[in-house]
Amino acid sequence: MDFKINLQLFSEEKTEQATPKKKKETREKGNVLQSKEINSAFVLLATFIMINAFATFIGITLRNTTSYIYDQYLALDFIFSLKNLQTLLINAIISFFIIVAPIALTNLVVGVAASYLQVGVLFTTKPLAIDIKKINPIEGFKRMFSMKSIIELLKALIRIIVIGYISYNYVKGQIVTILETIGMDIGTILKLILKMSISIGIKAGSILVVLAALDYFYQRYEYNKNLKMSKQEIKEEYKQTEGNPQIKSKIKEKQRQMSMQRMMQDIPKADVIITNPTHFAIGIKYNPKEFDAPRVIAKGQDLIAQNIKKIALENNIPIVENKPLARTLYDSVDIGQFVPPELYQAVAEVLAYVYRINNKIE
Repeated sequence: MDFKINLQLFSEEKTEQATPKKKKETREKGNVLQSKEINSAFVLLATFIMINAFATFIGITLRNTTSYIYDQYLALDFIFSLKNLQTLLINAIISFFIIVAPIALTNLVVGVAASYLQVGVLFTTKPLAIDIKKINPIEGFKRMFSMKSIIELLKALIRIIVIGYISYNYVKGQIVTILETIGMDIGTILKLILKMSISIGIKAGSILVVLAALDYFYQRYEYNKNLKMSKQEIKEEYKQTEGNPQIKSKIKEKQRQMSMQRMMQDIPKADVIITNPTHFAIGIKYNPKEFDAPRVIAKGQDLIAQNIKKIALENNIPIVENKPLARTLYDSVDIGQFVPPELYQAVAEVLAYVYRINNKIE
């Protein structure tokens, strides 16, 4: 029994790492490697660290504001005065900003730094463009039950379990202290609750940072996997950037033909053809009124060399055999270049010989 295998299926399999061009285009579209958990975890940890650092300042500010309100503003005439109510509101807002400002500023700096370290500087409006797939209910239903959604759900459950476990263990260890609060004044109880909350927050934030680091490596794996390309895609990209190899080959071949044609047309202008005599032929042109040195206007090997000599004979161009000089000129001087100084003497001797022959003929 014979089985037919469609090899085209294997060629479309995305097994190759993304090219720099693909990565650049993907980044420009706003699709970047980023873990949102990194930002959330560091902001949460920074929040509780700042609350712990400014706990005394926050407490004193709240106490002074509350005392000031009760002592100065809650008089009977104050309640019925719109101006006094406005003053009360303004002072309350100012006190609120004094308390929140250090924490908010720290969160802003930490959030921006976390994003910058992951993404760098990027400004694009492409993610804001309307995408029909995003509002398609069928596509939305598929996303709800996709593997990515399931993984995100599992990560959320893990975070809840971890934070719950940390909170439970901490409260369990402080149960004696909590029981001792019975009979204490409200101020002491509030201080204890604040202290416990800060401790739980810092512990939970530290663990979330570790989980966020693991999530970042997972996101990098998924990001690189989604960017992978098939061999066919790489070929197509190469054609777009470098051009079709077959077309480029034809263009180069056409350029060589045109260059060869121009060279053959210049052979009648040569003063002498220096040969090997069978393998190499080099055409030399020297016009002291235009240039200070002789110039190579044609050169060729084997069949091209024979054609050069044929055209030279048809146009009565002298052909001089000099094997070492012919080989050296062929290897070291390109068409259109001047003869190097170290070969002046040898080429000058050939040109002098040609000039003597021409004078005798004349």
